[in-house]
Amino acid sequence: MKKLLLPPLPIYFLPLFLQIATLLSAPIYTPVEDITINCGSSGTSPNIYDNRNWTGDINSKFSPIQLHQDNTNTSSQVREAPPSSVSQVPYTTARLSLSEFSYKVPLSTGQKFIRLYFHPVSYDPGFDRSKTLFSVQAGGFTLLHDFNASVTADASETETLIREFCLNIDEGQNLTITFTPSRAIPDAYAFVNGIEIVSMPTNLYYTAFESHGVDYVGNKVNYRIENITAMETVYRINVGGSALSFDQDTGMYRKWDSAVDEQKYLDDLSSRWTVLPQNVSLQLNFVKIPEYSAPQVVYQTGRSMGSNHTRNKSYKLTWEFPVDPKFLYLLRLHFCEFEPEIMDTGDRSFLIYVENQLAEPQADIIMWSGGNGRPIYRDYVVFMPAGPDRKKVKLFLALQANPRDWMTKYNDVLLNGLELFKLSDTNGNLAGPNPDPPPPKPVQLKTPSKQSKKKSTPMLATVAGAVSAILVLFCVPGFLVIRRRRRSKDTDDDSFVLSGLCRDFSLSEIKAAPKNFNQDFIIGVGGFGHAYKGSIDQGTNPSRNIAGQEIRI
Repeated sequence: MKKLLLPPLPIYFLPLFLQIATLLSAPIYTPVEDITINCGSSGTSPNIYDNRNWTGDINSKFSPIQLHQDNTNTSSQVREAPPSSVSQVPYTTARLSLSEFSYKVPLSTGQKFIRLYFHPVSYDPGFDRSKTLFSVQAGGFTLLHDFNASVTADASETETLIREFCLNIDEGQNLTITFTPSRAIPDAYAFVNGIEIVSMPTNLYYTAFESHGVDYVGNKVNYRIENITAMETVYRINVGGSALSFDQDTGMYRKWDSAVDEQKYLDDLSSRWTVLPQNVSLQLNFVKIPEYSAPQVVYQTGRSMGSNHTRNKSYKLTWEFPVDPKFLYLLRLHFCEFEPEIMDTGDRSFLIYVENQLAEPQADIIMWSGGNGRPIYRDYVVFMPAGPDRKKVKLFLALQANPRDWMTKYNDVLLNGLELFKLSDTNGNLAGPNPDPPPPKPVQLKTPSKQSKKKSTPMLATVAGAVSAILVLFCVPGFLVIRRRRRSKDTDDDSFVLSGLCRDFSLSEIKAAPKNFNQDFIIGVGGFGHAYKGSIDQGTNPSRNIAGQEIRI
């Protein structure tokens, strides 16, 4: 009987392993359009951060259309960015112009992400960063108006900017993106470093035809986000988790901010008391929403109040997001119960407030999703009125532990992810005001170098010596005058003040000793005049021979 020879187990299962690995590494969603334009460059350039090749706009199908092509002074130009810490594509080159220029891109029908990349530095010669002031229109919408890229970057304390928009392309329509310098200041110019166009799944953020619409906070009717609306992404946060770069998204190259970025939007108590639970080993089950809605790790991490139920009832988990006033906003909240003790409806029930209005009196993730480990999201639309003399207003989001113990097993809240979009107004406008420039930084005096200290030491010594000499010249004569007057009062007194101490000479004795300062008695020259020899008591006592110095006053 022949033995059946089987390949080793790892080799036998290798095709299956390769198939699983391919499925795991492949993006969940593959966009119909994935266009990346590296403005101001030619050929293709790899981007290591999103694993894509970016196509230059020089002599390519993406070359821009210039309004005044015959005028070399105003036609668009290309520049390399000066050396800086920003070295990745598309920030290393730029297209700049003192007049209007446009990109015309043929696209398929459907909803798209439009991303604009800016690196506001001085592109010499002739393009100072303070002169970046321009507007951007696309698909009939005003995306940016008199946009000051340098002030915006300075206020955000960042070197680069990304502006993400969503809009719909109708059948047979091309997308034209137009950059127009402002007339508000002389020599204003428009520029762009990169343009990205990526298709999104139908009705990812827009309202489906069969849907009843989105909860409109403070209104009894729902709100529908139709294809005639454009949106701007304002915030996208992996709540309680790490930052997710473009290639870590589900195929749409969305960037998710981290809990570190989120921290600046939390109020004081929320920042100090909340906890960050996670369960990265949990296998998620996408039943209610598509798997491409958000990366899996968004639903495996989150922010909650913790296990101190008494303290949880004393505050609300609150975020405060600065936004432009006079616009509608779409707020998407991502949820997933991943803690093993939360399994049934009523285990964790809480309240949700949007802009200080009750949006959910009984938020129950298990009830919404159907079970533990099942992701879900909820959408809300809210209008932000103008504030008193401020460019920005704060949109408040607050989660409150249920105050009624009988309605919940755990007095706690949970949020896994958050997206906030600004909706275009009835005029097709999305543009808001520029931020105020940051206050100037205080000038710091430079610390002297060792070499300058060495150079300054002799100078200081010379000055100090001169000052000391002047003080001596003024003080010593004055001291002697005072002493002379004091001695003249006491000429009749005994020359020996105290027995056993040094001899104290009167002025007449000092003058008589060198024969009234006779030249024959000079023995040297000192700092204050000639030095003389002389004798006292007629020279009978050897100890009475003295030497003194003439003081010139």
